[in-house]
Amino acid sequence: MLGIDADRGLGLVPWRSSTLYVVLACSLMGVMGVSLVSPVLPDLRPVFGISDAQVGLVITAYTLPGVFVTPFVGLVADRIGRRRVIVPLLFVFAAAGAGVAFARTFSEVLALRFLQGVGASALITLAVTLIGDVYEGRRRDAVMGVNGSTVGTGAAFYPLLGGALAGIRWNAPFLFFGVGALVGLFALLALAEPEAERSTDVRAYLSRLWKVALLPEALAIFLALFVAFFLFYGAILTALPLLLSDVFGLGAGRIGATLSMVAVASAAVSSQYGRLSSLRSAAELVALGFVAYGVGLLAVRLAPSPATVAVALLVFGVGFGVVMPSIDSAVVTLVADDLRAGAMGMRTSMLRLGQTLGPVGFTVTADAAFASTVVGYRSLLVVSGAVAVVAGVGSYLWLRR
Repeated sequence: MLGIDADRGLGLVPWRSSTLYVVLACSLMGVMGVSLVSPVLPDLRPVFGISDAQVGLVITAYTLPGVFVTPFVGLVADRIGRRRVIVPLLFVFAAAGAGVAFARTFSEVLALRFLQGVGASALITLAVTLIGDVYEGRRRDAVMGVNGSTVGTGAAFYPLLGGALAGIRWNAPFLFFGVGALVGLFALLALAEPEAERSTDVRAYLSRLWKVALLPEALAIFLALFVAFFLFYGAILTALPLLLSDVFGLGAGRIGATLSMVAVASAAVSSQYGRLSSLRSAAELVALGFVAYGVGLLAVRLAPSPATVAVALLVFGVGFGVVMPSIDSAVVTLVADDLRAGAMGMRTSMLRLGQTLGPVGFTVTADAAFASTVVGYRSLLVVSGAVAVVAGVGSYLWLRR
């Protein structure tokens, strides 16, 4: 392992490590793709003359590539190294994302978002993989918490930034994706390739990875990831902006400020993950996180004003801040070094599947099965919130048995 003892006397977090800053920068790019544009989704309806269901495709087109691409990216990263994969992904992410600003048709928007999703498919995956490569023990948990907090901070800031940029013009948020090229240059210059054994036999590698995927704990992790991101992207990042626009008449700026509450709470909780992990197991923390998820969704449905919606989103954010570092810590400790990127790729594939199906699941169901989309979104919030609470409480009691 590299970097474990590089910062003794400076605490558990290695603030002098260039690898740490590459990890954090990649994570910030990975979370930007949806949270930056979520506030502008209602504005896309008049620009391109599209329906709510079509708006959901802006998110789905971005997340869909990760379902299929990420496992292969992980395989390649385990064979040729992390840096050789991270740098090209960052440049693709930047070029395709900025290109959306110049799209003339909605079809072009979806094509470029799909390509951008290819670039983003494994950025957070490889960032967390690097944490597992370079750090271990309590230091790994501390860095995992810092990374989760950074993701939360970025996710809190991006809706504010996206809303402000959308106030200038609808396509301004997409131009900002060009900053990914600067991160790619930084990674090229600053990232030292971790010293680890590389897999050479693809058939043996895939066989070992498949055995890991069938482990009961791995199946539980993947299911939790899918549900967590199905609800987050479907209910919070897609349905809620449309609901805030149609019910309360909020513009992109205020929608962005409201959505940022999720990430504010998530960042605060994730920063304390090193302490939380000493009190409860990762599985127990995931279960408790789902309870907070469900309570937050139910509170959003009952909220009578945008201000109370924001308060409810703080509760939801607490759940997200507990669930993600717990799952990531479980994954990186589940496999050997030479399988870590592949396992993280499977993790992200399930995450992306939830991100992909969530937006269309909520928008299409609300549009097709209810008298109005407003009634549909509100009903779906109640159902999903109740399911999350019951699943979280039941799982926690079972684990504590």
